[in-house]
Amino acid sequence: MGGDKKVYTFAECAEFNSRDKCWLVIRGKVFDVTKFLDDHPGGDDVILSTTGKDATNDFEDVGHSTSAYSMMDEFYIGDIDTSTIPSKVTYTPPKQPQYNQDKTPEFIIKILQLLVPLLILGVAVGIRFYTKSAQA
Repeated sequence: MGGDKKVYTFAECAEFNSRDKCWLVIRGKVFDVTKFLDDHPGGDDVILSTTGKDATNDFEDVGHSTSAYSMMDEFYIGDIDTSTIPSKVTYTPPKQPQYNQDKTPEFIIKILQLLVPLLILGVAVGIRFYTKSAQA
């Protein structure tokens, strides 16, 4: 991967994200993989889903073979200007509503929803048992 290759900005690389023109940024290098889309063992959707971002982690997480790494030379077209790569966005969870510790009325209602049917069932079984023994 030597020679005097062009240095591309991240925005330039992100423009090429279709089957007609597909560029990937891997390890600070730019690869034009348009001709490889049909030959990729995982299908073209796998490659297209990694365009428009730094695909280094996606590429290395798959566990590509040594032949895949050697094939990269033929698709190498230049380097990426690392100062143009957007910084990683840190995940911030959505704000949760404040926890209301005084849920006594709700708790009582839930208990009553359980106990009232059980009480009715118990009374019905008791009446049935009492009337059955009184008839005998």
